[in-house]
Amino acid sequence: MGLTYAEIELINSEELGLVRRHLMDKEDVKRMTVSALVDSGSFMLAINQYVQEYLQLPVLDKKFGEMADGTRLECDVVGPVELKFKNRSTTCRAMVLLGDAEVLLGAIPMEDLDVILHPLRQELMVNPEHPTMAVTKLK
Repeated sequence: MGLTYAEIELINSEELGLVRRHLMDKEDVKRMTVSALVDSGSFMLAINQYVQEYLQLPVLDKKFGEMADGTRLECDVVGPVELKFKNRSTTCRAMVLLGDAEVLLGAIPMEDLDVILHPLRQELMVNPEHPTMAVTKLK
């Protein structure tokens, strides 16, 4: 089984709030499309410091993150960031990895997007049981 990547759009969610309050023009909102490694073994969205600097996401907290090899890194937690994939969107926080590390799409935002990982096709897909709108379990 190989690695799966997905094109996702990341948007500064605070700026979207300013647009809703008519304090900022929609075309001025910072956004970018990135190729993210779909990592169901990771919990959160992880971005690199270049993405964080471009989107100008404020630091909200610090957390230790454990890498696949067991090393622990102290990371800034930033947000809120709106994440879009196909006809889905969610708002979440992101951990910031140093340098130009790969963007990782973890299990929590994937669950909220109601997407599935198809390992044979190495593809992230909208849940075919809910093609038009995400469904979230409430119980």
